[in-house]
Amino acid sequence: MRRFFLSFKYAWHGLREAWRSELNFRVELCLGMAAVVLALALGVSLTPVLLACGLVLSAELFNSAIEAVVDLASPEQHPLAKRAKDFGAAAVLIASITAGLMGLFHLGPPLWAMVFGG
Repeated sequence: MRRFFLSFKYAWHGLREAWRSELNFRVELCLGMAAVVLALALGVSLTPVLLACGLVLSAELFNSAIEAVVDLASPEQHPLAKRAKDFGAAAVLIASITAGLMGLFHLGPPLWAMVFGG
């Protein structure tokens, strides 16, 4: 049972370190919180918003982990290191585009109706 609770401690340390050292993580978390507040204000389901936020933040954490391991394993520039980092960044891009489209389709219509009365 102790190891189980230690895993939460390590995960919390990872989140704190990501907040401290990763600008993109902070930006994405703030945008996600804004989307949650907007969904609450509009009275729409939080489920797709939370799933999209989790997707983007998870992708960002995986990307940061890939970058850290690549930097450790290959401090000098190497084509395979670049490829691994580019793939990680592409995963975050895809997750972010998906979340943005979800926001547009899920939050857009009620926001439009609220702002323009339509």
